[in-house]
Amino acid sequence: MAQIDYFLALQSPFVYLAGNRPAEIAARHGATVVYKPLDALQLFARTGGKPRAERHPSRNDYSAQDRARQARKLGLPLDAQPMFGAANPAPAAYAVIAAQAAGGGDLAGLVTALSRAMWAEGRDISDDEVIRAALVAHGFAANTADRGMLMAAETYAANLEEAVSLGVFGVPFFVLGDQKFWGQDRLDDLDLVLAGKL
Repeated sequence: MAQIDYFLALQSPFVYLAGNRPAEIAARHGATVVYKPLDALQLFARTGGKPRAERHPSRNDYSAQDRARQARKLGLPLDAQPMFGAANPAPAAYAVIAAQAAGGGDLAGLVTALSRAMWAEGRDISDDEVIRAALVAHGFAANTADRGMLMAAETYAANLEEAVSLGVFGVPFFVLGDQKFWGQDRLDDLDLVLAGKL
């Protein structure tokens, strides 16, 4: 069975735009998705990227236009300046890691819900109530993140090291064997590779 390693950061608008598609693609081809949340700012620092605040205005202007176009194309609401855009993403990432370890719920739905909370619902993904509500809504115990916090913190750091070692430099990033796909706009290519058509 093929495994897709999905490196992500829940505060990324492009992770939000990816939505459930990685899981849907995997299901079509009998593959599995392993979700690997990481610290995107540390990833950028380690691989030559820059956080948005340090990028040239022309890059940020283009990115904003592109996000809006992609959201319209996908039929998704998108807040260009989310109220809690500066929220610490680590608590939500820990929840995803702990939920994946616990099993039994809708992990893809949890990832989608947490990213949607920031980019479409004006909610703070570092808030315990937001995280607990998302966990419960997707079939996990409300205290999943609390029980798995230490393991999740260690895994969060390990995911960054693994990403750097594999040549991952942005999010969302998908690794399938020796094939790499950067961005939600490369999910069609991932689908074609899994189908043996590319």
